Amino acid sequence: MRTMTRTIALALIAATLLAGCGKKEDPVAQAAKQDAAEGVPAPGIAEVTAIAEEGFIYGLPLVMNYGVMYEFVIDKNSSQYKAPFNAIFNARRVFTWEDTAVPTPNSDTPYSMLWMDLRAEPVVISVPAVEKQRYYSVQLIDGSTFNYGYVGSRSTGSDAGDYLVAGPRWNGELPPGIKQVFQSGSDYSLAIFRTQLFDPADMPNVIEVQEGYKAQPLSAYLEQPAPPAAPDVAWPTFDKDLVKTGFFEFLDFALQTIPAAPDEEAIRGRLASIGIGPGKKFAFKDLSPEHKAAILIGMKEGDRKVTERTKSIGKSIDGWSVGSAFGDRAFFNGDWLLRAAAARAGIYGNDAVEAMYPMTRTLADGTELDGSKANYTLTFAKDQLPPVNAFWSVTMYDGKTQLLIKNPINRYLLNSPMLPSMKKNKDGSLTLYIQKDSPGMDKESNWLPAPDGPIYLVMRLYWPKTEAPSILPPGEGTWNPPALAKAN
Repeated sequence: MRTMTRTIALALIAATLLAGCGKKEDPVAQAAKQDAAEGVPAPGIAEVTAIAEEGFIYGLPLVMNYGVMYEFVIDKNSSQYKAPFNAIFNARRVFTWEDTAVPTPNSDTPYSMLWMDLRAEPVVISVPAVEKQRYYSVQLIDGSTFNYGYVGSRSTGSDAGDYLVAGPRWNGELPPGIKQVFQSGSDYSLAIFRTQLFDPADMPNVIEVQEGYKAQPLSAYLEQPAPPAAPDVAWPTFDKDLVKTGFFEFLDFALQTIPAAPDEEAIRGRLASIGIGPGKKFAFKDLSPEHKAAILIGMKEGDRKVTERTKSIGKSIDGWSVGSAFGDRAFFNGDWLLRAAAARAGIYGNDAVEAMYPMTRTLADGTELDGSKANYTLTFAKDQLPPVNAFWSVTMYDGKTQLLIKNPINRYLLNSPMLPSMKKNKDGSLTLYIQKDSPGMDKESNWLPAPDGPIYLVMRLYWPKTEAPSILPPGEGTWNPPALAKAN
């Protein structure tokens, strides 16, 4: 997804797009006519550009989310297809380099994923009792990429329970047997189940937990007749080439499924003024040459701002970016640029209280990490391992794609469950070897294979401790990741 969005307006491809005549049914012009009929001034070319920039920033997470949903549950021919709506897909493995739909995928915990269609009725998610030493979580994410609820070790405990997930327009009463109701801000919603894997031999136990996860319509849960089915949907075909010019067409579709909240009314109104949103039908191909150019220029500037913002997520500490970039609607409080940057950095990240994600591409002095040029080490001092209630990991990604990299030992991360097999230094410290080639058999237990090029490292701290030493509050805690060192 990152590559897709980075190339959206590359070089503007304006020479091609501006060839020929404009269409009579220009969506921007049509929206302007409607505004004029209502006494609203029509946006000029400069304002169309500004709206496109603002709309790109606001809409990027929504379009990225649609892209993932399309690959996971809509396009059955996709290599990333998982399951239909309202059916849980259980991955009996962790993510590898072959999983490419989601940037910066988590390879710590086998995923279970549930895309919910909440239009006709709510969905009931049931979880089994999970042993207390095994961390698990169910993260609820809406179409705007807001985290609107959690079930799991930290949030609801390890006991079994039934939880109801409702769409934005549902106003029913609490059904009997339901522990808690969560309301999505969109018609379609994602639930991500993360179940801790202690080691490869533990996989059968993880599968047993996964088989205890259930999802069913509310009517089935209550053993009542089902309501009328929601109408079929004409899903826009999604691919990386189409999104280069069709970004606002995908956003236009996504907005139909996400009722506007009060903090969105202004940007939704501005998008409507150029023909984007509920009741509209935006089509880039129908734009005049002038409006095509204005839209593309605005998108390119929005893309640049998102890229720049990703570099300043959190506080820079010894080369690591330490901060919190994920949360619910209240957390973002209308900061669409932060939301877009968070989605680009790693869509579907957790709230800080659930997990922290220190990330880096550089040494402490700003030198970019590159596996083709150097070897690196990361050393935790004695008794200074990441302070967590669950577990921690350090994951390697390709610095260009933010995807896991193919390597000779099929190792994508080092984490705390691996500590018994790792070697500590004489002083009790722990050194991780970050390089593309093996550091030698005596150090291979501590080796994190790197790409032959730019490196992107993400540390994951699940259920971070709140008492000192702690990484919380983000960027201000009493514990921070140690700086990487160049080994050669």
